[in-house]
Amino acid sequence: MGRWPIVVGAGLFVVLMALSGRYGFHRDELYYLDAGRHLQAGYVAQPVLAPLLARLSLALFGLWLPGLRLWAALAAWATVVVAALIARELGGERRPQLFSAIAVAAAPGLLSVDHQAGPTPQDVLAWAAFAWMVARVGRTGDQRWWVPAGLVLGIGLANKHMVGFFALAVVAGLLLSGGARAVLNRWFLLGALVAGVFTVPDLWWQAGHDWAAIAMTRDLNAENGGLSKLGTWAPGQLEMVSLAVLAVWAAGLLSLWRSRRPVWKALAWAYLLLFVVFGVTTGAKVYYLFGAYVYLLPAGFVTLDSWLAARPRRLWVMGAAFCATTAFSAPVVLPVVPIGDVAWSYQFNQALGEEVGWPSLVHTVEVVWRSLPAAERAHAVIFTNNYGEAGAINELGRAAGLPPAVSGHDDEWWWGPGNPAATTVLAIAPGPLGVTSYRAYLKKYFRSVRQVATLTNPEGVHNQEWGGHLYLCTRLRRPWGLLWPQLRHYD
Repeated sequence: MGRWPIVVGAGLFVVLMALSGRYGFHRDELYYLDAGRHLQAGYVAQPVLAPLLARLSLALFGLWLPGLRLWAALAAWATVVVAALIARELGGERRPQLFSAIAVAAAPGLLSVDHQAGPTPQDVLAWAAFAWMVARVGRTGDQRWWVPAGLVLGIGLANKHMVGFFALAVVAGLLLSGGARAVLNRWFLLGALVAGVFTVPDLWWQAGHDWAAIAMTRDLNAENGGLSKLGTWAPGQLEMVSLAVLAVWAAGLLSLWRSRRPVWKALAWAYLLLFVVFGVTTGAKVYYLFGAYVYLLPAGFVTLDSWLAARPRRLWVMGAAFCATTAFSAPVVLPVVPIGDVAWSYQFNQALGEEVGWPSLVHTVEVVWRSLPAAERAHAVIFTNNYGEAGAINELGRAAGLPPAVSGHDDEWWWGPGNPAATTVLAIAPGPLGVTSYRAYLKKYFRSVRQVATLTNPEGVHNQEWGGHLYLCTRLRRPWGLLWPQLRHYD
């Protein structure tokens, strides 16, 4: 591989880091920071790697947004380089390697997920690296490559469970394409054993916590899956990469499908199987399949290399279309517009809108908290509807002297109710985009529920917190510690 794919990845890294501090923390990032302060073997929504990286960021940089997002930018760089390596394994020379790197680097799916910290940037990299190993097995026929493939898969499984579904789909594809010999050997079994070792801590934690990940997955599938979500899922896949290279990744899928190498054909099977499975079960989460495009694009550029090079005009047309679509998508997936104009981009990409308003929320909570008599504060807790609000109080409110917030949401519930003898609860609820009738919900647990503040943000972005309220809740129907088991929710 030449140096230019590395340069392309480095350029993407510089862009992501330059934009990393433009707006603010996303709600999920605040949760990962909170989880990093509660290091454990596993979590409700994912294994340990993302919280571990968040904890490392706190140790190295303190509460600094670019420091937290450093790992995502590095993962983006590595993903671009791996795309070029996949092109090489599939027989591509320097030109398709470079084109693959550029197409992946500018893909809206990659820019969107690798702009923010969390498990998804490393998950996409794990998919790409595992596909690279699979492609290498297919090219060389050397089954020993299943061992490093297992190592890649294991690290990916320590970060997020999704890459496990990809691996299973590849194995199913091997069996369907007549490649059973590729999996019925000691090297494949050794690689599977290596991958399995990395799952032990998470499995141990899940077994001791009522298999929380399964319960949450069931709730998420009920919310995001079903045949009704296919109308979101299928068009959403076209948004993952530039429309200018739609024909490229489609050609890549076709070339892998027609390959006489069962291992390569298994990659096509994996995409098709997961397209159906994810479309039905998690259709609203269109980015779940993005990792597959990191190998479909190189496959396409290798296939079309001679056709593109035969007439330079084709390269110019594709390049111009690629630049145009990238310029159009950049303000939607990256924080390039002024923060005062975030409301415009929020209608296209709600993730960016969730990066604003948290300092305002914390300030509103601080004002209300300070207004309580000292004797009442001594027996009060701050209770939030979701982990983003809890993370905002626990991270951004730390400097203001606010006490730790508690929540019934996902992992936050497992960290306890705070003071089990609390007699006053300051409850934070998001706006109508998040929940409705929250006051009625609180009335089930408190005889007195009084609205004391409304949530807004200076940017005027009507995100999930906009229009939410703070409620002062007293006269508990049961002691706070006894109410806690009823307040858990996974979503």
